[in-house]
Amino acid sequence: MRINKKKFIYLISPTKINKSFYQDLTKVLQQKKVGFFQLRLKKETLKKKIIIGKKIRKICKKFNVKFLINDDVQVARRLNADGCHLGQKDMNIIKARKLIGNKIIGATCHNSVKLSKIAIKNKADYIALGAFYNSKTKKIKYKASINLLRKVKKITKTPVVVIGGINSRNYKNLLLNKANFLAISGYIWNNDKLKPKEAIKLLK
Repeated sequence: MRINKKKFIYLISPTKINKSFYQDLTKVLQQKKVGFFQLRLKKETLKKKIIIGKKIRKICKKFNVKFLINDDVQVARRLNADGCHLGQKDMNIIKARKLIGNKIIGATCHNSVKLSKIAIKNKADYIALGAFYNSKTKKIKYKASINLLRKVKKITKTPVVVIGGINSRNYKNLLLNKANFLAISGYIWNNDKLKPKEAIKLLK
């Protein structure tokens, strides 16, 4: 998985997609800072996920952004996405690999060096650690630290995605400690003060 240093943002979709979303997404991706976009819709029907996914895939393609699906390998296959992201309770990496071949597979490893090692052994394309800060997007069960990030970076060349409450005030410390990508959702989509395009501009 090639890393483009300028494209350090791993953008996660809002939980609900409204009509203005596609326009906002286009403006955000125009900033050329997003390397990955993950579609994460827990409550939508399969049919709706496919309709939304097709529209987003087109926009991602236009801006050369990798399009990933959260949790669902079958949806990733149907949409011919660039890959999928798997939580610890989802399908395992080896089984997912059989279904989608050499596409990108990322794995949630929470705050665990042990889970990171398993994901690396199973040839995950990236590992996701977090939550580093408090988040409004997701209830926090696992708290990760800069120390953990340093430990994991020492044992692997596999790219690390950091997640959890990342915003314009706290993101630099994660990059300084060699996080490859910052997973961001709420700061972009649910920002009380800034529009999505303005929010992403503050991440340099």
